[in-house]
Amino acid sequence: MMDLRGRDLVSMDDLTAEELWAVLDFARDLKRRGERADRPQPLSGRTLAMIFEKPSLRTRVTFEVAMYQLGGTSIYLAPQDAQLGTRETIPDAARNLERWVDAIVARTFAHSTVVQLAEHARIPVINGLSDWEHPCQTLADLLTVYERFGGFRGITLAWVGDGNNVCHSLLLGAAKVGLNLRVATPPGHAPEPEIVQNAERQAQTNGATIGQTIDPAEAVRGADVIYTDVWASMGQEQEHTQRVRLFRPYQVNAALLRQARPEAVVLHCLPAHRGEEIADEVLDGPQAIVFDQAENRLHAQKALLAMIL
Repeated sequence: MMDLRGRDLVSMDDLTAEELWAVLDFARDLKRRGERADRPQPLSGRTLAMIFEKPSLRTRVTFEVAMYQLGGTSIYLAPQDAQLGTRETIPDAARNLERWVDAIVARTFAHSTVVQLAEHARIPVINGLSDWEHPCQTLADLLTVYERFGGFRGITLAWVGDGNNVCHSLLLGAAKVGLNLRVATPPGHAPEPEIVQNAERQAQTNGATIGQTIDPAEAVRGADVIYTDVWASMGQEQEHTQRVRLFRPYQVNAALLRQARPEAVVLHCLPAHRGEEIADEVLDGPQAIVFDQAENRLHAQKALLAMIL
């Protein structure tokens, strides 16, 4: 197992391509072991603080279960508990937590909150989601594609919808492992240019391609994987009605799915707004592997925790 002890995961770019492959391989190993008696518990006596400014099902449960299965424990801090930046400064909170716990997971609105925690805490800080990136989701996404296809070479993933935080991390992660990625977004909703340019540089090094379009059918045509996410993320609820009108042509439905390869699979990081970004016929259909993807949050995060602690 590669030694990543003491490392932060604020962005997918905190991992090199080699380190990302190591996390994915270790996650596969941990998943194979499952509930067997020889399952390792390397985090006995370790404690994870989980600071959540946003609600969560998958992130909270998978990190708590991961720590439990690895022999450690976790402490959940709800929005009213920490109140970072209001009740006390972020640097002060980081300096307190480093005296009591062994690592921090932060699920925040502002990406700068996670950055500041990592800068001021002498323990590992993991981005459990920010408005800029969602690296833990990308670990699970790549693990899911890896399992399904046995690798990434020659595989094309089409992202359809908003160029959001999940898309940002996926661009960087796909570029590192050599997964081709096409992004289809409405005008004005493309991923940030600096993320795309960074991904393009890394993709060229690792034998992958990054493409952008405003046409969902063009992105999906011949793809092996189709991936979508909600059109209005947490904090954008006031834009919901406007976004539904704008994004309607980007719905992943049976007609769009027919543009992909016959054996293509569908991903969604969940929760899904059924009837908006994805149709029931797809989400409940045989090509959707979203619950395998959700399960893999647990295995990918177990691997990450075991490697950084």
